[in-house]
Amino acid sequence: MTTLAPTISLRYFPRAASWLRDLTLIVLGSLFVAVLAQVKIPLPFTPVPLTGQTFAVLLTAAALGSKRGAASMAFYIALGTFGLPVFAGGASGMSYLSGATLGYLVGFVVAAFIVGLLAERGLERNVRTSIIPFLIGTIIIYACGVTWLAIILGSFSKAVTAGLVPFLIGDAIKLIAAALALPAGWTLAK
Repeated sequence: MTTLAPTISLRYFPRAASWLRDLTLIVLGSLFVAVLAQVKIPLPFTPVPLTGQTFAVLLTAAALGSKRGAASMAFYIALGTFGLPVFAGGASGMSYLSGATLGYLVGFVVAAFIVGLLAERGLERNVRTSIIPFLIGTIIIYACGVTWLAIILGSFSKAVTAGLVPFLIGDAIKLIAAALALPAGWTLAK
């Protein structure tokens, strides 16, 4: 089974080389995450801001599939590492990677692969099942992010308080939005 973005790209660009379609999708996925990363709301009680990144990661992963989704997130991180202002609030550079958000960025790659894998099995096509890959992806992002934050803060309970609890409501809304968007995308693509 295939995912939404490759299906649409093949329909509209049937003569393009598959590697070119894949590269285009990977780059576009990275840029989508970069744009939504600029939606940044700093919270005074945590070093981790509220951003649109997680929504973009989940949507990109489900639309691109496992390999393209993970590659897109890795490319996104590479863009920021090499100085392009793609991280939350226009941040970039190696110093950003040693901060509080490194675990979340690593979680983006892992979550993208798993969410994409579940999407390749068709779970994102139906409103009843589409929440499953996005919930699993969110849990993966939190697991990686909070673990890294616990290392930085020296306390798991502080990491949960600073890097998980403040984001539960916002991420639940993003998760539901992604779970509604993909089935709608498939309906429009038919």
